[in-house]
Amino acid sequence: ITLNTDLRPLESFACTGIDNIAEAITLLELNNWDLVAAINGVIPQENGILQSNFSSEASQANVFGPPSQSEAADAAAGGTVPPLSSSSSSSSPPSSSTSAFCPVSPTSRHIVERQPRMLNFRVEYRQRSVELVLEEGSTVGEIKNILETELGVPVSKMQLKGWKSGDVSDTTVLRSLHLPKNNSLYVLTPDIAPTASTSKNSALQESLNQNFLLVISHREAQRDYSLNFPGSRTIQEVKRNISDLTNIPVRHQQWEGWPASASDDSMTLAVSGISYPCHHLSVCRRLSPANAQEPTEECADVHMISDSEGDDFEDASEFGVDDSEMFGMGSSSCRKSPMMPENSENEADALLHFTAEFSSRYGETHPMFFIGSLEAASQEAFYGKARDRKLLAIYLHNDESVLSNVFCSQMMCADSIVSYLSQNFITWAWDVTKEANKARLLTMCTRHFGSVVTQTIRTYKTDQFPLLLIVMGKRTSNEVLNVIQGNTTVDELMMRLMGAMEIFTAQQQEDIKDEDEREAREMVKREQDEAYRLSLEADRKKREAQEREEAEQVRLEQMRKEQEEEKEAIRLSLEQALPPEPDEESGEQISKLRIRTPSGEFLERRFLGSCKLQVLFDFVASKGYPFDEFKLLTTFPRRNITQLDPGSTLLEAKLFPQETLFLEAKE
Repeated sequence: ITLNTDLRPLESFACTGIDNIAEAITLLELNNWDLVAAINGVIPQENGILQSNFSSEASQANVFGPPSQSEAADAAAGGTVPPLSSSSSSSSPPSSSTSAFCPVSPTSRHIVERQPRMLNFRVEYRQRSVELVLEEGSTVGEIKNILETELGVPVSKMQLKGWKSGDVSDTTVLRSLHLPKNNSLYVLTPDIAPTASTSKNSALQESLNQNFLLVISHREAQRDYSLNFPGSRTIQEVKRNISDLTNIPVRHQQWEGWPASASDDSMTLAVSGISYPCHHLSVCRRLSPANAQEPTEECADVHMISDSEGDDFEDASEFGVDDSEMFGMGSSSCRKSPMMPENSENEADALLHFTAEFSSRYGETHPMFFIGSLEAASQEAFYGKARDRKLLAIYLHNDESVLSNVFCSQMMCADSIVSYLSQNFITWAWDVTKEANKARLLTMCTRHFGSVVTQTIRTYKTDQFPLLLIVMGKRTSNEVLNVIQGNTTVDELMMRLMGAMEIFTAQQQEDIKDEDEREAREMVKREQDEAYRLSLEADRKKREAQEREEAEQVRLEQMRKEQEEEKEAIRLSLEQALPPEPDEESGEQISKLRIRTPSGEFLERRFLGSCKLQVLFDFVASKGYPFDEFKLLTTFPRRNITQLDPGSTLLEAKLFPQETLFLEAKE
């Protein structure tokens, strides 16, 4: 758009040599629209004052204060800078300017020594409020030393809170914090117990730590935002958050619903008088003369950024304020530590770093990111039992996108989204801010999902990130059901997740049915195989028992044969060792013995009367009746010959001249 209104306040910056209108507006905002202080900060004179005939009212003013919000907004939109007030705000110390302006030629610049920039602080402690003015070269420790004198609180027991960049050390220089001119801080003393007179201050400290739910209605878009803020946040920080969500710059915002006590944007929510725990507000874009008028030819040469371009510029930096700072995080913390190290060899280590950094930036309430490779995440999600399978959500982060902080803090950290992802998804994340990490991701996607998905990711521009890919495992290949871009809302994100879940549930039911049928078939097959195995086992045992029995019979038969062979060998040897049978006519005493066997047969033989009984026993054994198994008995009187001395003769045993004996098996 072009400016067609009075540009005299911005033309006054010609004396500074600043031609960029956006830079001039930035300087005005940093000085709370105190034009004198802004110019003095660029080209201060020896006495710290620039004199100009800018306006007759300014020449008579002793103290200059910031313009109202509506006047500042009109000026930023291209209108005139509001007249300087003749009285200072109760919340801001007086400006160092004490006189008016004098004309300065735009072409002549005075290069003189720069005067130190002064910062105003309002410090709240219980029921007390202390206002301080310090140079930006001072340290935080110097503020604490002054507060120790004013409040009587030892520095060692004092915690100074309210810094936009988080906790700072006592040696931190104020200039390094890039603070605006007016600042609001508060002191906490947890080691000092409050007395009865400080009960209200205890309530204030408690409210500073409480979370306020602000339900903010964007009237133009007809949308509601439910945002949680700690009581220590200032109204200005809330407006910056809304600026990022609605694309309405802070100076163009028109609010309804703030209590009358919330008169200063530097006030914290705890002391602003809003309702706890929930307060309703509404916001819209303020109409300004610059928006209502058509550009004229006289102003055609004066070109400024269009609404859409300007909103992007303000959303990204808010004239020097990082978008991460809008959401309560110091820009230094986001810039110093990337979400994921570059060229990390181990994917698990890279994801551990990503999870830790995500928690550091956006809090512990976030989806549980899978720690491991993309292949391992796919295995976990797709290749278990059908009832245990889940969808795979791949979150792709890019720090260079202005949508990343809003998407992470408002979408990925929403309780409903976190709960739904944890129950139904395996969530895997990757950071594509660095080109090396992005190339590595594309390689992984090509391997697991094919070139189509890789080419789709490659076509997305930086400002379209972050992306949330919803992937479903199928029988033959994995399918990307949805690609959710960063420019969405919690409700829309939830609806798209639920839509993907419906598709997945239908497919899962089919897979469960197929798996149950397959398991039933496999169960029948296993039962048949088991019955067959048991049958084979029984046959094997029966066969083995039969083989053992046959082997035992063979062994016994072998033993029997061996015993028989041994007996036969003994019999033959005894038979060969017997003395020859004597003749009846030999003239010697001959004893004729007749022996009856158990089978009824008779053995007859002649023996010399001088023969030993052993020869008789050997004869009986040679006929198959061993001495150790049979006994030899006389008929009458009954005598057991085998019990006699084998060395005695037949005559001595009274077996002469003849005798009938019989064999009997021993018991």
